[in-house]
Amino acid sequence: MPWSNQNGGGPWGGGKNQGPWGQGPNRPRGGGNTPPDLDEIIRRGQDRLKNVLPGGFNSGVALLIAVLAVGFWLTQAVYTVQPDERGVESVFGKPKDSVAEPGLHFMFWPVETVELVNVTEQQQKIGASGTGQQGEGLMLTGDQNVVNVQFSLLFSVTDPRAYLYNVAEPGKTLAQVADSVMREVVGRRPAQDIFRDNRQAIAQEVKDHIQLTIDNYHAGIAVNTVSIEDVSPPREVSSAFDEVQRAEQDEDKMIEQANQYANKVRGEANGEAAQIREKAAAYKNQVVKEAEGEAQRFLAVYEQYKKAPEITRKRIYLETMEKVLQNSKKVITDSTAANNGVLPILPLNDLAKPTDKGATK
Repeated sequence: MPWSNQNGGGPWGGGKNQGPWGQGPNRPRGGGNTPPDLDEIIRRGQDRLKNVLPGGFNSGVALLIAVLAVGFWLTQAVYTVQPDERGVESVFGKPKDSVAEPGLHFMFWPVETVELVNVTEQQQKIGASGTGQQGEGLMLTGDQNVVNVQFSLLFSVTDPRAYLYNVAEPGKTLAQVADSVMREVVGRRPAQDIFRDNRQAIAQEVKDHIQLTIDNYHAGIAVNTVSIEDVSPPREVSSAFDEVQRAEQDEDKMIEQANQYANKVRGEANGEAAQIREKAAAYKNQVVKEAEGEAQRFLAVYEQYKKAPEITRKRIYLETMEKVLQNSKKVITDSTAANNGVLPILPLNDLAKPTDKGATK
């Protein structure tokens, strides 16, 4: 149905060319296109809102404000604790004894407040370049050398309540304690220990002292690991220090070579000594065995001698003469022919020699 058939009213039922709020449109005066009055439009909107809300416009605004206030309060009163966190609630600034575990929790804000603490393992770098002022890691060793020590420690929060309320700035306090303990330990040792020889033992000693000090503060922190990442001389003396290091390396190399040569010579000497000892033992065994054999032979002869003394004596005499005359010159003469003025001689040694002709043959 066209709007013109509804008593000349618009779509909201106003008649006689009236508008939606019961009044006719403000027609422009004159022949120009004058824009509508803004104050009039706002006033009409307020009147329309009064008809919709029972208490009028002021009650609607109050209700909206109340809803927003309740929503804001809920966002502050309800909080979530993540798996790597723990929450510590406090009433008027006094912490509760209980600790909020991971999950959704509720508190009466603003009477109660909560602080969340990360309880997973965290890393703290000390003396590293770019993390502090210049020269922060410079330390004096026990032999009056200056070294630049950069180290880190891994720690975790074991008591969130003590971590938040027993120490004002736990992270800064931990860094200061670690730096102080490292300076104390390095100051009692020579530079060689911190550079190469005993770095692991120094890190363990520093960890134990840090934990002892932090426990005295009741900070609720557990130091898991201390790692010495870099030890270097100051920049001003780095070239001289490198020269010293190279000289020490050459010294170690020469000492190692000398030890190898000494081990080689010692091994050869030990081998020769063992060989001489073996030969002496073999000779000793040989002499002993020969002596024992001679003794056994003498005893055997003696047994035979007791049975037949004359025969045995003659046999011994003959065997002895055979050995004595075996390599001596032998000449046989006939004593009976001496009466005739003739001395017959039989040179047995000359007869035994081969003649030249026999040698040629």
